[in-house]
Amino acid sequence: MADTRHAVVVTHPSLREQGVISDAIEQLNYAGFSVTIVDNTEAPAFGMSTKAVDPDTEIVVVLGGDGTILRAAELIYCTDVPILGVNLGHIGFLAEFESFQMSEAIQRVADHDYSIDERMVAHADVWLPGESEPISDWALNDITLGTADRGKMISLAVRVDGVAMNSYSCDGTIISTPTGSTAYAFSAGGPVIWPNVKALQLVPIAAHALFARPLIIGSGSKFTLDIMENSPSAGWICCDGRRQRELPKGTRIEVRESRDTLHLARLSGVPFTNRLVSKFNLPVVSWRDQDHHVDRGAGRPQTSNEHNDNAPNDFAHNDTGGEAAGCAEAGDC
Repeated sequence: MADTRHAVVVTHPSLREQGVISDAIEQLNYAGFSVTIVDNTEAPAFGMSTKAVDPDTEIVVVLGGDGTILRAAELIYCTDVPILGVNLGHIGFLAEFESFQMSEAIQRVADHDYSIDERMVAHADVWLPGESEPISDWALNDITLGTADRGKMISLAVRVDGVAMNSYSCDGTIISTPTGSTAYAFSAGGPVIWPNVKALQLVPIAAHALFARPLIIGSGSKFTLDIMENSPSAGWICCDGRRQRELPKGTRIEVRESRDTLHLARLSGVPFTNRLVSKFNLPVVSWRDQDHHVDRGAGRPQTSNEHNDNAPNDFAHNDTGGEAAGCAEAGDC
């Protein structure tokens, strides 16, 4: 008899009683998997790690939205275990499939019919005043630095690779990975960065300054932010909308690319561009040109999801992936 394969299903408590969850577990059992369910939402403290999944776990299947995937990432960071996301939320940028494609997704997993997409992770070192060792954490999406007093601004000095770039008072800043460039950083005016680009971006939030544009640095570079002693407010830091703590004035925050990556299971070679157009429902045809771009059959303008009759499934995943790799020997874990 073949050894039982082990899968972890991560979902949200509010979805636990829905039929789609029990159906997924039943299908995984039928495919030969023993299943462990994780549906707690409590976040660890900033700088504290979450207990990883068991070493024999083959895959983590996430049934939920992007927030649930970020929660699942805490369970597999610094392991070789990949995440497969099935979107039961809203936009679902990180998810590989939609809920109506559940059966196909599980069958592909059972057949080992997927590749590994390695995603860049941001690493943060926080140096509190008077401390000789930093508090370290990481983020798949973004690291947000804001104000402890929501009624006041925070004053920051920004450096890149040790060179002073700017200083200003603001509501905060967002440092995001390419994966997080379509999330909070996008809402704050940052650009979309393709996931296969090795870069970090810093996006100021409502900075009181003449020059406060988003900054993008490449692999090997580092952002340093100092909370000024005369800042109107102390600081607050949060990784991926979960792990957070307050920071006193005089704190230094250093953010760079992590030596480790996080693995997403990829079931299709559809480019990230297809996903971007589909999820954001981008107006591929401008309003000025709609009269010249009429659908052949229905006599109506094409929508963003109809721009390519031969395009693969728009719900499939995105950019170029790579071979799976474990944590670097001298990594950040």
